Amino acid sequence: MAHFALVGPPDARRPRLGRPVGGSRTSAVGGVVLLLPDGEPMSGRRASLRAHAAMLPLGRALERAGRSEGLAAHVVRYRARGWNGTDADLAADASWAVTEAVRRYGDVPVCLAGHGLGGRAALRAAGQEAVGAVLALAPWLPEDDVAAEPEPVRQLVGRRVLLVHGTNDARTDPELSFRFAERAKKANRDTCRFEVHSDGHALRQYAAEVRALAADFVLGSLFARPVARPLTDAMAAPPPLGLRMPLAVGFGSARRR
Repeated sequence: MAHFALVGPPDARRPRLGRPVGGSRTSAVGGVVLLLPDGEPMSGRRASLRAHAAMLPLGRALERAGRSEGLAAHVVRYRARGWNGTDADLAADASWAVTEAVRRYGDVPVCLAGHGLGGRAALRAAGQEAVGAVLALAPWLPEDDVAAEPEPVRQLVGRRVLLVHGTNDARTDPELSFRFAERAKKANRDTCRFEVHSDGHALRQYAAEVRALAADFVLGSLFARPVARPLTDAMAAPPPLGLRMPLAVGFGSARRR
C-alpha cells in the first residue's frame, strides 16, 4: 500500500472564493454557481493552479448564459489539493464556500459544480441549506468497501442532481458514478446521469456539448428556465435509462447560434 506524506497542514491555509468569473458584478446577483476543481486523494500540497484554470471555461460559459438572471460564478480555491480520507478536506472547503457565498450575496440559490474529486466534494457538501443543485463532472468516487460506510446520498434529497461521465475515462471509473447515481436516485428522484461516448476524464472531446448541458441544468435548476427535452427525459426516466442517457453530438448547438 502506498503511503502519502502531507506537506504542511491544510488548516494553516484558508479556502477562498476570490473575484467572480468574468470580473466584478455591477448588477444584483440572483444565484451563484461554485466551481470545485479536481484534486488528489491524499495530499497537503497547495491547490493546483492548473486544476483551477481548467474550471474557468465552464465558469465563463455559465456566467454568460446566466447573465440576464444575475448568475455569479466563482472557482473555489481550496486550502490544499487533497481529499485526505475521513477529513474530506475538499468537501469541507466546498461547505465553507456555500456559507461564504450566502454571506456575500444574501439568500440566493447555489449550485455546486465540481470535476473529479471536486465532483465528489460537490455531492458531499450538497446538504448545505442554500444548495439547490449539484453538477458532478467525471466525479471521483471510491470503490465499494464492505468495511467502510458507502458514500452518502441523503444530503442530496431536495436537490436537483446531474452527473456527467465520459465512457473512456481512465482516471475515474464511470461505472462507480453509475452505481452512486443508482443509490442517489432511490433517495432523490431528481437525479440523472449522462454518458459522453468515448470521451475521457477532462471531457475535452465534447466540451461544447458538456457546457451546453451544464448551462441548461444550472439555469433550469436555479432560475426555473425551460430545459432541453433530453434533460427532462433523463430526470423522469427510471433507472437505468435516466442514468445512462447519452449526450448527443451537437447538444445545445441551436442555442449557441
